[in-house]
Amino acid sequence: MNYQQTLDYMYSRLPMFQRIGSAAYKANLDNTVALCKLLGNPEREFKTIHVAGTNGKGSTSHLIASILQCSGYKVGLYTSPHLKDFRERIKINGEKIPEQVVTQFIEDHIVPAVNNQLELSFFEMTVGLAFDYFAKENVDVAVIEVGLGGRLDSTNVIIPELSIITNISFDHKALLGNSIEAIAKEKAGIMKPSIPVIIGEKQDDSKHVFIEKSAAINAPLIFASDVYKATNIRHLKTEKLVLTMDIMRKGNLFLSNIESELLGLYQQKNIPAVICAIDELRKKDFYIPESCLRNGIKNVINKTGLLGRWQILNEHPLTIADTGHNEAGIKEVLAQIASTKYKQLHFVLGMVNDKDISTILSLLPKEAIYYFAKASIPRALDAEELASQAAIHQLKGNVYSTILEAFESAKTNADKDDLVFIGGSTFTVAEVI
Repeated sequence: MNYQQTLDYMYSRLPMFQRIGSAAYKANLDNTVALCKLLGNPEREFKTIHVAGTNGKGSTSHLIASILQCSGYKVGLYTSPHLKDFRERIKINGEKIPEQVVTQFIEDHIVPAVNNQLELSFFEMTVGLAFDYFAKENVDVAVIEVGLGGRLDSTNVIIPELSIITNISFDHKALLGNSIEAIAKEKAGIMKPSIPVIIGEKQDDSKHVFIEKSAAINAPLIFASDVYKATNIRHLKTEKLVLTMDIMRKGNLFLSNIESELLGLYQQKNIPAVICAIDELRKKDFYIPESCLRNGIKNVINKTGLLGRWQILNEHPLTIADTGHNEAGIKEVLAQIASTKYKQLHFVLGMVNDKDISTILSLLPKEAIYYFAKASIPRALDAEELASQAAIHQLKGNVYSTILEAFESAKTNADKDDLVFIGGSTFTVAEVI
């Protein structure tokens, strides 16, 4: 197979959650364990950092990888989903896995495994590919982002140096539970005996879950929000626009003028957790000087290729894409839209069909002009249905046959002082980017 044929095989033969939803979800780790065994358990060959959470785990994973990379380490990074290219999921020092490596792995390992009735999902296969690649390339450490949940996620076969759980909010209720406590228990499933765990946000509804689990398995527990807090948060334009903040440690100034090319104000929650993680890694003899901490945060997009986090695509009209897609993520996005100057908001909106869309639609600004469209995946919500549901919440706009048509119409209609925002789903953002 060539690379395109390999992708076609992967998408057609291996169930993919991002495309078909819960039918691809496996409620156990049996297949992952079996695949890792077939591969010689490559996940045991390198150090790992495990990152879970409802929102912020992607940014957190990329920030930590960038800092470690700046510190001289050979760093693997496994994340999901991808936006433009499947190979975004598996990187070493910011470089995507080569096409030939993907093709060879599928031919050598996945095709025989599937032919021998190992019914792998797309995600299970991807985890195996990442572990195998990182081991063969002798990475010093790999940052591994959980795909969904934690306890039953395919990544949860590793024994990491450190576990991180960014926050807990509602998402994937059908699979993870209908309460914050239930979701927290699933996320807490990545905690391992005696392995430190950092919780990004100390939340009243979930903190007891982590406290009880850490006590039961003797895992040191740190709530990052008890240690560090971001203050003096602002955007500055130097040679380029950056988000800058000061970091307080237990009420005292710890680091001043931390800069980030990630412009989302919600990074004020992720960056303190990242700094807390660096503290723990230093205790494990990772050499991470302050200059590399600063440079890694400042240059995370350049170092890792992270996309879709309050990403500015154009300045006149101001055009921004953000992958926030659940209730908590949308609230963060809307808070930043509210703090942005513009005359008229043009909102290109596409969503998936297994989300609580009514709650999200109820949050969206009624004065915006909406451009409803369907992303080109089976899980995407029909644009006519989306518009109909939106009308119940007094959201008005037109329906378009594709995301790109909606985006082009928004650009055409927008004046230079307007704001064009693209969001509602990772896949909506992916098609525009």
